[in-house]
Amino acid sequence: MVDDVVLKMAAETAWTVYRSRRPDIDSRDDRRCLLQRHLQRRREERRSDSEELASFGIAYLDRLPDEEC
Repeated sequence: MVDDVVLKMAAETAWTVYRSRRPDIDSRDDRRCLLQRHLQRRREERRSDSEELASFGIAYLDRLPDEEC
């Protein structure tokens, strides 16, 4: 249960920061789903707090090519 809360907080934080830098991205963009899956895998591989996961998420989103999403 705690893991779910940490994961959700991290995903929301990363998505909010990413969209604040990229206002052209719709809130329902496919990148959000990709982000959630990425953070889930990170969480399973390594114990991280919400802030660390959010930073991993932001870095992941910044690396996604625009044409693939």
